[in-house]
Amino acid sequence: MGQRILFIHGLASSGRYKMADQLRILLKGAEVLSPDVPPEPDKALTFLQSLCQDYRPDLIVGHSLGGFWAQKLRGWRKALVNPTFHIAAFLRELPSEMKYLSPREDGATSFFITEGMCRGYELLEKTEYDGLDQEEKDLTLAFFAESDETVRQGPEFALHYGKPGISYPGKHQPVFPEMKQYIVPAIKQFCGWQ
Repeated sequence: MGQRILFIHGLASSGRYKMADQLRILLKGAEVLSPDVPPEPDKALTFLQSLCQDYRPDLIVGHSLGGFWAQKLRGWRKALVNPTFHIAAFLRELPSEMKYLSPREDGATSFFITEGMCRGYELLEKTEYDGLDQEEKDLTLAFFAESDETVRQGPEFALHYGKPGISYPGKHQPVFPEMKQYIVPAIKQFCGWQ
């Protein structure tokens, strides 16, 4: 296949999140780059924009908060999997210290949610749909789990993108059978990787 895929993990996760390995298995021959993204919004956006310029991915796949980041990266083909578009409000409901759910390269085991971090996300949310022209909408595919227990952003996606996302049976964190049966086949079709 030889395609270059940038996988962007969700909150309290890392580049070692299982979804990156599932993409490697199901998209044989694709190169999947899956870095640890900083939890701070200003650092994360700068990091990801620079990474896209250097890596030049054929596809960005973002899960949850990674979907928020993916849709902020204009001009790149992307698949959003259970994206969250309102991270600041979500963060304010969580404990101030969050444990990472998968190992990070730097060995960090937790991070702190600060009011400054929440305000940074709020600022990004205000411009979330800026520059969303028809070309950008055509570059974007989204998936929404029918039993997502964390976020439900399908209606908002449809409102701003003028099309529905793809609904699949499952929860917020897709498991391998869901990736194999629903998500990866739709990505292959979307990208013309048949």
